[in-house]
Amino acid sequence: MEGMLIRQLQDTAADAEAVRAIAASAFHATEGMAPDTPAGAPAARAQRLAGTRHLVRTDPGGCWIAEQGGTAVGAALSMRREGVWILALFAVLPSARGEDAGRLLLERAAEHGRGCLRGLLCASPSPAAARRYRQAGFTLHPAMRLTGTVDRSGLLDPGDIPVHPGSAVHTHLLDSVDRRTRGSAHGPDHAFMLAHYDELLIADSLAGSGYCYRDGGAVRLLAATSKRIATRLLREALARVPDGEEALVEFLTAEQEWAVDVGLEVGLSLDTRGYLAVRGMRPPAPYLPNGAFL
Repeated sequence: MEGMLIRQLQDTAADAEAVRAIAASAFHATEGMAPDTPAGAPAARAQRLAGTRHLVRTDPGGCWIAEQGGTAVGAALSMRREGVWILALFAVLPSARGEDAGRLLLERAAEHGRGCLRGLLCASPSPAAARRYRQAGFTLHPAMRLTGTVDRSGLLDPGDIPVHPGSAVHTHLLDSVDRRTRGSAHGPDHAFMLAHYDELLIADSLAGSGYCYRDGGAVRLLAATSKRIATRLLREALARVPDGEEALVEFLTAEQEWAVDVGLEVGLSLDTRGYLAVRGMRPPAPYLPNGAFL
């Protein structure tokens, strides 16, 4: 298309900032979100920029940007993890919609997943995005989220499964749980999450294994070999939410009722938001996805 350039992202501060600005503007327009909320703090903004550059390094063939007249108007970030193609970000400025930027970006990103039998992504409530994902063969599972202040009186019983802090030495355990729950390891993404999230919690006992990343009040990723382990990890993560911070648990499908029950027990509010979209697989369970790394 005349004036439209689709190119691979480069591992530069300028390209990472362009992606951040596109996403902030696009989601503000489609979802009514204030730009970078709740990621307006400098540390959260830096985390987003670092996340983009991480994916450009691990999956350069899956990261693309659209420019029109020299201005960045859209971006798509995707990755391959052991046979699963994952779309981490897809955003187009309102001014460029209808100009084929979205279609071209998704085509380039999808080429990176050629040969992958399974696909996974977290979708916004945008009707246009949902239409594109459905046309691409994804099954859309309506998702819920939990938000609010944790009522600590609902967390008095710690349970009989020990939970302790994790580190890079647990990477093999994390990847093993990933393969059990979603069919592929996160691999290099664990190094990023360990470096940028507040803490990793581990449960490893005769009853099973699991882990959870917490960042401030947000549960960023949780995977376990049983609902019992998953429930224990979520309760522990919510117990560690700092005073004064709002809790956030996103992209809960109907398969994650155990998480809904925990959230309601501690006073969080439940509403619907977006979709967990899968292709060639069932929604991972028991599992709480990370919007960026799934």
